[in-house]
Amino acid sequence: MKLAAHYNKVNIVVTLSVLLIGAVIYFFAIDKIINNRLDEELGEEVSEVITYVHQNQLLPKQFDIDENQVEFIKTNALNSSPRYFDTTYVNPRKSGDKSGRAFEGGIKFKGDNYRIRIIKSSESTVYLKQIITAITLVLILALLTILSLTNRYILNDLWKPFFGLLAHMKAFNISESSSFILTNNKVDEFADLDNAIAEMSSRVKTDFQNLKQFTENASHEMLTPLAVITSKLDTLIQDETLKKEHFDQIQDIYGAAGKLSRLNQSLLLLVKIENNLIADNDNLDLNQLINDKIRQFQELSASKEIRIYAELGSKEVMVSKHLMDILLNNLLSNAIRHNQSKGSINIYLTNDKLTIQNLGLTVPLNSNSIFDRFQKGSTSEGAGLGLTIVKNICNVYDWDMKYSFVNNLHTFSIVF
Repeated sequence: MKLAAHYNKVNIVVTLSVLLIGAVIYFFAIDKIINNRLDEELGEEVSEVITYVHQNQLLPKQFDIDENQVEFIKTNALNSSPRYFDTTYVNPRKSGDKSGRAFEGGIKFKGDNYRIRIIKSSESTVYLKQIITAITLVLILALLTILSLTNRYILNDLWKPFFGLLAHMKAFNISESSSFILTNNKVDEFADLDNAIAEMSSRVKTDFQNLKQFTENASHEMLTPLAVITSKLDTLIQDETLKKEHFDQIQDIYGAAGKLSRLNQSLLLLVKIENNLIADNDNLDLNQLINDKIRQFQELSASKEIRIYAELGSKEVMVSKHLMDILLNNLLSNAIRHNQSKGSINIYLTNDKLTIQNLGLTVPLNSNSIFDRFQKGSTSEGAGLGLTIVKNICNVYDWDMKYSFVNNLHTFSIVF
């Protein structure tokens, strides 16, 4: 759920709760005020009735006073305490029961006890309560409607700078030379966020350029001494006066230097791939590339008597030829190097997937770490960067790289 929806939900729930509670309190307050007013009028009516009785020594008849209903009921009980209450009564002039407010108390007349009851019509007050309730409900609905519209349109306009900043952040590319675009907004918080993002992007670009320059310089500077070491080792190996133990030591040094050179090239390649610095994309026939790569690895696979079965459909991809060559090299070389003697490799290509299967260890690899840097098997002689490079190349082109172990076959699939 979006932030605006959360805000609208909380705002409407709180507003509605406050309005409903306020409406209930308001209704009972009005009801109390109206009842007090009616009780005051009933009190005046009672005074008039008592004055009438004392002056005329006669009990008034029903409806004798302002058409209010007055009843005198003879009783043996002592005078009861006066009380006011809501009731209904029958008005002969109107049909049906009518609502009213009543007073009931005791009076003594000519030695007898009477219970006096005066009922005053409250129909006008009931109608007034209904009008007030209806107006209150209409105001609540109108206020909720206005709040919803305000939150939907006005607040959305207030959030536009935030979404603008978010769009700029999503489009931000660390390798581009252009600076972060500031948005001129009048909200102080968004202006501070804008400036903070601009400063952060500037520092990130500077750090990236420094790191890129350092990596390139370090890689370049390492190549020269490695080339010198390799050249000197080539010369020493050709020396016929070398003893066997010296020759073996030089071979070890030669192998370590070659491994260091390959590691340097792999790390530099990873930096370029991760920062999308290789952009020579072409429309390539993947079927043809795989067939060419199978022919290139024919001698290596034949040395281990590995059978390669290929079922290749037609597939064209827009990709860097250099990166695609590295990807296929790593996958096929791994499938051959980690295969069994007299094993097999299956290659399937469809319009949406490339699958390479090979025999090897009888236990599955760790799918959670297999694509991490420097993760390799105990029998591997590589640097553990091959599958990391493959995974990063797939990430560049939004391909999904998967590993599975089915029927004793290590399966690597690329979903286009």
